[in-house]
Amino acid sequence: MVYVVLKRHYPNFHELLDSIPDHRQRSSYQVAELIMAGLSMFIFKRGSRHQADLGVNASFEENYASVFGMRIPIMDTVDVFLRKLDPEELEKLKQTLVKHLIEKKVLERWKYGGRYLVSVDGTGLCSYDYEPYPGCPHKTSKNGKTTWQAYALEAKLVGANGFSISLISCWLENSENMDEKQDCELKAFSRMAAALKKAYPRLPVLLLADGLYANQTFLGVCSNNDWRFIITFKDGSLKTVWQEIELLRPLHRTQKLDRVIEKHPVNGWLSASVQYINDLNYLKYKLHWVEYKAWYDAKEPHEYFSHISDIKMDKDNAWQLSRQGRLRWCIENEGFNTQKNGGYNLEHKFSRKEPGAKKNYYELLQIAHIINQLVQKLQHIKDQLQECKVTLTALWEDIMACMRNQTIDNQELEQVLDEYKQLRY
Repeated sequence: MVYVVLKRHYPNFHELLDSIPDHRQRSSYQVAELIMAGLSMFIFKRGSRHQADLGVNASFEENYASVFGMRIPIMDTVDVFLRKLDPEELEKLKQTLVKHLIEKKVLERWKYGGRYLVSVDGTGLCSYDYEPYPGCPHKTSKNGKTTWQAYALEAKLVGANGFSISLISCWLENSENMDEKQDCELKAFSRMAAALKKAYPRLPVLLLADGLYANQTFLGVCSNNDWRFIITFKDGSLKTVWQEIELLRPLHRTQKLDRVIEKHPVNGWLSASVQYINDLNYLKYKLHWVEYKAWYDAKEPHEYFSHISDIKMDKDNAWQLSRQGRLRWCIENEGFNTQKNGGYNLEHKFSRKEPGAKKNYYELLQIAHIINQLVQKLQHIKDQLQECKVTLTALWEDIMACMRNQTIDNQELEQVLDEYKQLRY
C-alpha cells in the first residue's frame, strides 16, 4: 500500500525528490535515490542506519526497485550527502507534500468550523556531553556538568482519526550574543508562527496549545494572523481570568450541561458534564472558558479538562470545543510518542559528525511518518487489521519480511493500483 499511496497522492514523487539541489561534484546515485533511501529507513522502521543496511538483501533490492523505481545505496553514502544538504530543502519538500494533501482536500474531513486543527508543542531529541552544533540549548548541573540537548518545536495538523502531520519544524537555537537568554519554546513559537504563516498564508487555522501558551504573546500572534485558538487552561495561568471564573461559576449554573456517555463493564456508567462561561476579560482580549469532567458513578472525576478559547460557546458547541481542545494530545501521543517508541527511533543520533545531517534525518522522519500515516489510516487497512487482529508493529514486520523474502511482480503492483483508484480515510 506504500506504492499505492505514493502513486495516488504523489504521482510525481520521484521528480519532487530529484528537484532537491545536488551539492556534490561527483555522483554515483541520483539525489532522488539518496533521499528515498533515507526515507525508507523510517518508512520500514529500521531505527538506525546500521539496521537499515542489515535489512537489505538481493530480494529486497529487486523489490525496492519495483516499488520505488530506484536503486538503494548504503546508508553511509546517504549520510555523506545529508551532511552538506541544507535542511531547509527537506523542510520545503515536506511542505510541498502537505500542501498537496490540503489542495486535494484529503484532510478536509477533520476541520472544525472550517479550520484545520493545528497542535503546537516541543520535544527534546538527543542529549550530548558536548556542543553538537553552535547554539544548541544547554544546562549546567549543580556539580558543574553541562549537557546539551537538541530540541524541536512542531506545528502538526491533527485529526480525530489520529492524524498528526508535520506542517512546520523549528529548532531551538541560542543567539551568538552571549548576553541574551537561552532560546526557549515560547521564543521559538514566534519564529515558527511567522514561518507557518509564510508557508501556508491562506490556511484557516485553529491552534491547539497547552497551558504554557496562555500568555499575551500567543494571543497577539493569533489575532494578527487571523488564527483561532483553544488553550489547555491550568491553575496558575492568567490568575485574573481564574479569579473571574471562580466568581462567575455559581452564577452560570444554567450553562452546566450533563450527559451519560457509556457503560463500563467494571466501573459502571460514565457520566460527563461541561460548564462554560463567555466574555472573560484579559487585557484587550475576550476569552471564553469551558470545563469538562467525566466520572464513574459518584466517584472522583475520571477525567478533567479546562480550556480557554476565542470562540464563543453555547449549549450546542461547548461539548465540541472541549473535545477539539483535547485533540492537542495527538501531537504527543500519535506524534512524538509514536516517533520515539513506534519504530522511528526519534531520539537516536543518526549522525554525530554534522549538525545539518541530524536536522535532515529529523525532516526525513517527519516525511516518512506522513507517508506511513496515509497508509495506516486507510479504511481498508484499518478494517484488515481489525479483522485479522494484527498490530501495526506486526504489519510493518510482515511488509519487511515480504520485501526480503518474496518477489513483488510489477504486474501485481499495477493491479493493486488499479483496484484502489480512490483512497478513503
